Amino acid sequence: MDFLALILCAYLVSVLVQALRFLKEKASTSPSNLPPGPPPLPVIGNLLELGDLPHKSLTKLARTYGPILKLQLGYITTIVISSPIVAKEILQVHDTSFSNRMVPSTLTAFKQDELGLPWAPISPLWRNLRRVCNLHIFTHRKLDSTQHLRLKKVQELLAHVKISTQVGNAVDIGEAAFRTSLNFLFNTIFSLDLADPSPVSATELRKIVSRIMVEAGKPNIADYFPVPRKIDPQGSRRRMKLYFGQMLDLFEGLIQKRLQMRAASDYARKDDVLDTLIDICEDKNEDMEIFQIKHLFLDLFTAGTDTTSSTLEWAMAELLHSPEKLSRAQAELDQVIGKGNLVDELDVTRLPYLQAIVKETFRLHPPAPLLLPRKSAADLEISGLTIPKGAQVFVNVWAIGRDGALWEDPNAFIPERFLGSEMDVKGQSFELIPFGGGRRICPGLPLAMRMVHMMLGSLLNCFYWKHEVGIQPEDMNMDDKFGLTLQKDQPLRAVRTLV
Repeated sequence: MDFLALILCAYLVSVLVQALRFLKEKASTSPSNLPPGPPPLPVIGNLLELGDLPHKSLTKLARTYGPILKLQLGYITTIVISSPIVAKEILQVHDTSFSNRMVPSTLTAFKQDELGLPWAPISPLWRNLRRVCNLHIFTHRKLDSTQHLRLKKVQELLAHVKISTQVGNAVDIGEAAFRTSLNFLFNTIFSLDLADPSPVSATELRKIVSRIMVEAGKPNIADYFPVPRKIDPQGSRRRMKLYFGQMLDLFEGLIQKRLQMRAASDYARKDDVLDTLIDICEDKNEDMEIFQIKHLFLDLFTAGTDTTSSTLEWAMAELLHSPEKLSRAQAELDQVIGKGNLVDELDVTRLPYLQAIVKETFRLHPPAPLLLPRKSAADLEISGLTIPKGAQVFVNVWAIGRDGALWEDPNAFIPERFLGSEMDVKGQSFELIPFGGGRRICPGLPLAMRMVHMMLGSLLNCFYWKHEVGIQPEDMNMDDKFGLTLQKDQPLRAVRTLV
């Protein structure tokens, strides 16, 4: 037996011994009345139950074992919630007990688990980052002041569609939406367009963001066993460090350039997010450092571009898949704002069917199908069952959105179900929580809602749409692929015709 084989055998034996010791200790200390679940295999537990599409596998298991489901994923006890009633207990009633994260190994690259807003533990740092977002980035006043930028970027989106289709090309809806969201964020944060040539192109940034979401969301053996976590056997953390590094280097360069500009006596303040954050760092009464800014930008750009573009792509796909819904949406737009006009943000309140389309898209295709994993701070009884301390907790919002006990014809795209309904996506209606709830609710919710409605409404009102030549609505591929966010398995390519 050669040296490498000996090392591998020794490693496997050590893992097995540690696993058996852990499981023995776990069995002796576990609370009684744990949630039901499938019987685990030795050492690996229920890892094989996850499959390639965990949100669907866990939904199927919930039908057998109930809305509070227990899995043993290697060393990690995992609880999966598939009911709005129980989700409210986790995200609202007992929010403080479930506020911290179970952090994937990949997110420890560049200490993003400590410095990033979505993953950092509840701490003074996290509270300060959250306060900065709520007071200086996502307030209604701040968003109102940047409305003209969103309008400009949507105009550029429509111009891109026209140019693409004039030369006979179909439009990649997800890529076009990503570019629009990205350029809006660059304008808002840096007062710049990300146009070629640049340090990183919009196309390359989309690839990087997509890879980040895939690496963060896919099953990783290092998350379930302590020894592999240290050595990163699948290379996921190394790849994530590469992707994070590319984005952090981009932000570092832009921050340093701004600092140099601000040092000049004739500097004209830009009053964008970067200037605001640098002011906060320089204010001795504030608790924020320059190096934290680029980590906050990493969060804003990955979450703010990927989720918005995927939601728009899913909405367009569902409308092309259901032409009668598309016709009704365009009829409403024609009646309210006039055919061929851009949708202004102030118009949205007068477009109930457009709002219903967005809600129905979030129901069927939530951007983060399992939300982000939480961690139980103590043994806690929920609905008569004990969620043990240290357990990883997923809220399967994909399963909640497809629950036949909550929704009539749950797998069908029916925006009409929301007409006249007071249900919203702001974290109070637990049947529909694509942005989560409680103190960990996504801070970018107000911006995402403005962007999606404005882009979708304008695309629908300025063009007629059909799928690529030869593909009928009933033949469209509506499969998804799992990552931290839920993407279409096959990108949507559509052809426009003039209104």
